[in-house]
Amino acid sequence: MSIAMGLGMAILGPLVRWGFSAAGWSAVFDHTDARAMVMATEMAVAMAGWMWFRRHSRGSIVEMTLAMYLPFVVLLPPYWAGVVSGGALMGIGHGVMLLAMAALVYRRRHEHTAHAAAPSSPMPHSSR
Repeated sequence: MSIAMGLGMAILGPLVRWGFSAAGWSAVFDHTDARAMVMATEMAVAMAGWMWFRRHSRGSIVEMTLAMYLPFVVLLPPYWAGVVSGGALMGIGHGVMLLAMAALVYRRRHEHTAHAAAPSSPMPHSSR
Protein backbone atom coordinates (compact mmCIF):
# COMPACT_ATOMS: atom_id res chain seq x y z
CA MET A 1 0.00 0.00 0.00
CA SER A 2 2.88 2.36 0.70
CA ILE A 3 4.13 1.87 -2.85
CA ALA A 4 0.66 2.65 -4.21
CA MET A 5 0.54 5.79 -2.05
CA GLY A 6 3.95 6.92 -3.32
CA LEU A 7 2.88 6.29 -6.90
CA GLY A 8 -0.29 8.27 -6.24
CA MET A 9 1.76 11.28 -5.18
CA ALA A 10 4.24 10.83 -8.05
CA ILE A 11 1.64 10.35 -10.79
CA LEU A 12 -1.43 12.23 -9.56
CA GLY A 13 0.57 15.05 -7.94
CA PRO A 14 1.77 16.67 -11.18
CA LEU A 15 -1.65 16.16 -12.78
CA VAL A 16 -3.42 17.78 -9.85
CA ARG A 17 -0.99 20.71 -9.79
CA TRP A 18 -1.42 21.18 -13.53
CA GLY A 19 -5.22 21.10 -13.11
CA PHE A 20 -5.18 23.64 -10.29
CA SER A 21 -2.79 25.83 -12.27
CA ALA A 22 -4.93 25.61 -15.42
CA ALA A 23 -7.96 26.63 -13.36
CA GLY A 24 -6.04 29.60 -11.93
CA TRP A 25 -5.92 28.09 -8.43
CA SER A 26 -2.16 27.48 -8.14
CA ALA A 27 -2.05 29.68 -5.01
CA VAL A 28 -3.78 26.83 -3.15
CA PHE A 29 -0.38 25.11 -2.92
CA ASP A 30 1.04 28.08 -1.00
CA HIS A 31 -1.03 26.89 1.99
CA THR A 32 0.33 23.93 3.95
CA ASP A 33 -3.12 22.87 5.17
CA ALA A 34 -4.52 22.67 1.64
CA ARG A 35 -1.37 20.92 0.38
CA ALA A 36 -1.69 18.31 3.14
CA MET A 37 -5.29 17.50 2.22
CA VAL A 38 -4.54 17.38 -1.53
CA MET A 39 -1.59 15.06 -0.88
CA ALA A 40 -3.74 12.83 1.35
CA THR A 41 -6.26 12.63 -1.47
CA GLU A 42 -3.59 11.70 -4.03
CA MET A 43 -2.36 8.92 -1.74
CA ALA A 44 -5.86 7.74 -0.80
CA VAL A 45 -7.06 7.43 -4.40
CA ALA A 46 -4.09 5.28 -5.40
CA MET A 47 -4.23 3.18 -2.22
CA ALA A 48 -7.99 2.61 -2.52
CA GLY A 49 -7.55 1.57 -6.15
CA TRP A 50 -4.87 -0.93 -5.17
CA MET A 51 -7.00 -2.31 -2.33
CA TRP A 52 -9.97 -2.65 -4.70
CA PHE A 53 -7.75 -4.46 -7.21
CA ARG A 54 -6.63 -6.81 -4.43
CA ARG A 55 -10.34 -7.41 -3.59
CA HIS A 56 -10.42 -5.90 -0.12
CA SER A 57 -13.83 -5.20 1.36
CA ARG A 58 -15.40 -1.76 1.06
CA GLY A 59 -15.25 -1.41 4.83
CA SER A 60 -11.53 -2.04 4.85
CA ILE A 61 -10.96 0.48 2.06
CA VAL A 62 -13.05 3.13 3.82
CA GLU A 63 -11.27 2.56 7.15
CA MET A 64 -7.85 2.79 5.53
CA THR A 65 -8.83 5.96 3.68
CA LEU A 66 -10.09 7.55 6.90
CA ALA A 67 -6.83 6.59 8.61
CA MET A 68 -5.03 8.64 5.97
CA TYR A 69 -7.10 11.81 6.50
CA LEU A 70 -7.84 11.75 10.23
CA PRO A 71 -4.37 12.67 11.53
CA PHE A 72 -4.30 15.75 9.32
CA VAL A 73 -7.87 16.73 10.20
CA VAL A 74 -7.04 16.48 13.92
CA LEU A 75 -3.88 18.57 13.46
CA LEU A 76 -5.50 21.33 11.39
CA PRO A 77 -7.05 23.31 14.30
CA PRO A 78 -3.72 23.47 16.21
CA TYR A 79 -2.01 24.48 12.95
CA TRP A 80 -4.54 27.25 12.32
CA ALA A 81 -4.11 28.42 15.93
CA GLY A 82 -0.35 28.66 15.40
CA VAL A 83 0.43 25.95 17.96
CA VAL A 84 1.76 23.52 15.33
CA SER A 85 4.07 24.54 12.47
CA GLY A 86 3.56 23.51 8.86
CA GLY A 87 6.50 21.12 9.11
CA ALA A 88 5.04 19.53 12.23
CA LEU A 89 1.64 19.24 10.55
CA MET A 90 3.20 17.30 7.68
CA GLY A 91 5.65 15.26 9.75
CA ILE A 92 3.35 14.29 12.60
CA GLY A 93 0.43 13.80 10.21
CA HIS A 94 2.38 11.33 8.08
CA GLY A 95 3.81 9.49 11.09
CA VAL A 96 0.42 9.06 12.77
CA MET A 97 -1.10 8.11 9.42
CA LEU A 98 1.36 5.25 8.98
CA LEU A 99 0.79 4.06 12.57
CA ALA A 100 -3.00 4.16 12.10
CA MET A 101 -2.71 2.22 8.84
CA ALA A 102 -0.44 -0.38 10.46
CA ALA A 103 -2.99 -0.80 13.27
CA LEU A 104 -5.76 -1.36 10.73
CA VAL A 105 -3.68 -3.91 8.81
CA TYR A 106 -3.07 -5.74 12.08
CA ARG A 107 -6.77 -5.53 13.02
CA ARG A 108 -7.81 -6.97 9.64
CA ARG A 109 -4.76 -9.20 9.20
CA HIS A 110 -6.99 -12.09 8.08
CA GLU A 111 -8.09 -10.00 5.10
CA HIS A 112 -4.58 -8.77 4.27
CA THR A 113 -2.90 -12.17 4.51
CA ALA A 114 -5.70 -13.96 2.64
CA HIS A 115 -5.11 -11.74 -0.38
CA ALA A 116 -1.46 -12.70 -0.67
CA ALA A 117 -2.47 -16.08 -2.10
CA ALA A 118 -5.56 -14.86 -3.96
CA PRO A 119 -5.57 -14.49 -7.73
CA SER A 120 -4.90 -10.93 -8.93
CA SER A 121 -8.13 -10.58 -10.85
CA PRO A 122 -9.34 -6.97 -10.90
CA MET A 123 -12.97 -8.11 -11.03
CA PRO A 124 -14.79 -6.89 -7.90
CA HIS A 125 -17.05 -9.15 -5.89
CA SER A 126 -20.67 -8.36 -6.59
CA SER A 127 -21.61 -8.85 -2.93
CA ARG A 128 -19.51 -5.92 -1.75
